This record gives sequence, C-alpha cells and structure tokens, in this order.
Amino acid sequence: MTDYKTAEALHHFTEIDHCSRAQLEHLIDLTMEISSDPTRFENKRKGKMLINLFYEASTRTRVSFEVAAKRLGMHVINVTATGSSVEKGETLTDTFYTIQAMGPDCIAVRHPEEGNARKLATLAEPGIHVINAGDGIAAHPTQALLDAVTLLQHVDSFEQLKLVMAGDIRHSRVARSVITLLKMLDVGEIRLAGPPAFMPGDATTDGTRVFDNLDAAIEGANAVMMLRIQKERITGLDIPGAEDYHREWGLTARRLGLTEPGCHVLHPGPINRGVEISSEVADSPQSLIRNQVKNGLYARMALLLTLTRE
Repeated sequence: MTDYKTAEALHHFTEIDHCSRAQLEHLIDLTMEISSDPTRFENKRKGKMLINLFYEASTRTRVSFEVAAKRLGMHVINVTATGSSVEKGETLTDTFYTIQAMGPDCIAVRHPEEGNARKLATLAEPGIHVINAGDGIAAHPTQALLDAVTLLQHVDSFEQLKLVMAGDIRHSRVARSVITLLKMLDVGEIRLAGPPAFMPGDATTDGTRVFDNLDAAIEGANAVMMLRIQKERITGLDIPGAEDYHREWGLTARRLGLTEPGCHVLHPGPINRGVEISSEVADSPQSLIRNQVKNGLYARMALLLTLTRE
C-alpha cells in the first residue's frame, strides 16, 4: 500500500469511484495508523477550518467530523437547514457560495438529493475541499472508508472476505459506496439479500451474488452488514411491519449460527433493534458496530489530514 506522505494528491472526496485505488489505499493505511495512536495526530491542522453543511439529520457522521477536526486542532462551524437562510428560500448553491466566501478549508455536505456534493465540488475555489457526507441514495464515501477499515482490522485481507449485505439495499447510499470500494480493492465475495422491493435495479448488483432468502445468503459468510429500512426515502412501496420483517429478514442469534464461526457483524447505524437486527446480536462479541463508530472518527481524521496537507 501507499506511503501517506507521498500519496497522490486528493482535492475532494465526493464519490468512491472518483478516487484511484492508490488514494483509497492511502486513506485506509492512514486511518489504521491513526487508530493505533490517535494522540500522535493531535493539532496537526491547527488553525484550519471545517464547515459542516448538513441538510439532513445526523448523529454519527456530523459529530465524528466535528470531533475529528477538533482533534486535529481545526475550527468547526456547523450549519443546518433549520435555523439558516435555507428556511428563507436560499438555494444550496447560494448557501455554498456564502460559506465559501468565509474561507474554510473543508466543507462537508449532507443533502437529500443525489449529486449535490459532486456539483458543489465543481464550484469550489482552489484550496477549498468538498466532502460528501451523504447524498440521497447515491453515495456515502466516508462510511465506506470506515467500514473497509473495520473489516480489515478483523480479516487478513479483503480477498478473504465473504460479506453479506442484507436489508434495504435499494435505498442505501452506504451499500452503494461500500460495494464500489470493496470491488476496487478485490474483495473475495459480496452477497446481497433482501426483499425484492428493496433490491436495486441498477449496476449495484454487478459482480455480486443476489439472494431472496437470508438464511441461504449468510451460510458460510465471515462478515454480515445489516441495513435498516430507509423509510425517509421510500415512496410508493408497502413497508412491512416490524415483526414480519424481523422474522423474514432480521439477523438473529439463530441465523448468525449459520455463518462461519466468528463471523463479524456490522451496521452503519442507526440500528432498529427487533427489526433488521436483534439486540442479542447487536450487543454480542461478534458485533463490530461500536468499532465502526470509533473508526469513523479515525477515517475522518485521515481524510481531513489528506485533503489539507500542503
């Protein structure tokens, strides 16, 4: 993998497939290095500025960006649609221009519409770096980065992975970014499982195995990532009740027993206990859900360090 001190320059981070393999490997390497000793990187970007521009609710992503930046010594400003000029009718582009005029180094954008982070990156002045913190159902590249790191901490190589992603894949930006990243890094096998209405009808499934039965999908897997039903993005579909969905598609201790011994369990959060995952599994020793949160901090530190290096 690439030495982060000489890695190819990265100007924005809006979609996984806009990066080279070398850039992604550098980010993974640096995240792993930070995770082993975060204190070594404190105040490395003292005086720089991050603005979080979030048009959707967030806990893990927004807070970890803020904590990551502050660990690096950066100033942080949080802007949300509520309480800003967005409520007065200001467009996203005008809001971006206003924020950009204040001279931040990085702007992390979360927006319900696909493609807006990529669009804003084309409007950014030199020295201002745009990060996609989630756009509609399209992409969530920093989540993919932290998930890849979490997996690599528990397997010897991506080639050894037999990963199941199960649930509402159709409406999941996490699924799209994770699948793209792991394919670029030569993952061993990706299996997708979910109700037919929750399976994507696009290129997301290319190079994967698709199952309509969770028991069959997870048999022999060494990693399982459960995805919640994205109710806020679903229109025109009947959403199954929690009990029915859990019976057919929930990851339970019984189902986990069908996997390879020691199979790792992931979930990007927020989790819905008793729907896509049982509390027994979510809180089990095989669960890496809290590890994902920790790695979210380290991955975003790595990204901010990379984008703002001289």
